[in-house]
Amino acid sequence: MFTSIKTSKINKDIVTDLSRKFNLGAENIIARIALTYSLSKDRKLSLSDIADSQGKEYSKNVLFGSNLPYYIGLICVKYGLYKTDKDIPKYIKLHIDDGLQLMNNELRDNPNLNGYDYLIDKITNGLEDILC
Repeated sequence: MFTSIKTSKINKDIVTDLSRKFNLGAENIIARIALTYSLSKDRKLSLSDIADSQGKEYSKNVLFGSNLPYYIGLICVKYGLYKTDKDIPKYIKLHIDDGLQLMNNELRDNPNLNGYDYLIDKITNGLEDILC
């Protein structure tokens, strides 16, 4: 299906900055958070909006580890695709780039935010959305 995913050029520095600021581990952790954060939004992204691929490169094993089927499943459910669809890597890239931009904008608005507070806030808000 695919061997690697590359962020956009603009997101290359953003993923590094977010990783350093949030201190949650390697850059692939931030990329996973960005992907799932973007997917959690109540909107679908268009493949026509895909950005360049001149940024940070992640092999699928580094990015997803043994959890690749779950991430593919999230994309498939959101877009109504089958797990072998040729566009899945493009959607993954779109959502990683989108999530990095969303996270970067939030960090810009709240520069004192740390990684654990950020995650707890997102989890709490997500649970509140489910329960309400």
